[in-house]
Amino acid sequence: MELSRDVPLKKHQSALLFIDVQNFNTHPEGSFFKKLDVSETKEKYGWYFSSLKKSVIPNMQRLQSACRSAGIEILYTTIENLTKDGRDRSLDYKISGFDVPKGSWDGKVIGQIAPGDDEIWLQKTSCSVFVSTHIDYILRNLGVKQLVISGLITDQCVESAIRDACDLGYLVTQVTDACTTYSQERHDNSIHAIKGFCRQVTTDALLAEIKGKDLNV
Repeated sequence: MELSRDVPLKKHQSALLFIDVQNFNTHPEGSFFKKLDVSETKEKYGWYFSSLKKSVIPNMQRLQSACRSAGIEILYTTIENLTKDGRDRSLDYKISGFDVPKGSWDGKVIGQIAPGDDEIWLQKTSCSVFVSTHIDYILRNLGVKQLVISGLITDQCVESAIRDACDLGYLVTQVTDACTTYSQERHDNSIHAIKGFCRQVTTDALLAEIKGKDLNV
């Protein structure tokens, strides 16, 4: 049998993972932007916020709705310390200044795609969700073999999750227009660099796949 990454989703073995779609780095008032005034934020992150508003968040909402309707498991991960002072953070996060106190508004998933009452939400303190959470254990308990990834930032935490998931034996699908980073160039470069580790599809294509076939097959 020929092996391939280009495998359509099967409902009973699939899950959707949203990465770091949280107030900290998605909302203009998030702490990630607290050292910048309005003009600096617009100059440095204007493209990022525009992509979130115009396409990325709406695409995430469509994915969330379709997966819920199809009975596909949805998981969320956000940057959030296990402690109030952040002493448990990775060295990289300490150096980078990523400090999201336990239980803070910054650590919450944005309201537009808020987790449902029985959906799984994991807090992480490293770039890859597979390093600082027990997501691999959870996915295996759920019987997940195919992992759909959407989130932020394309060339950082999203890439890290794709590489780790691939190495751990999951078939990964990246929804390319449901991820973003701080410029079109960075996003495009990441999509090109990571394509050897995953199947890459658009939101429209994945929705058509979910709605257009029996996912139990």
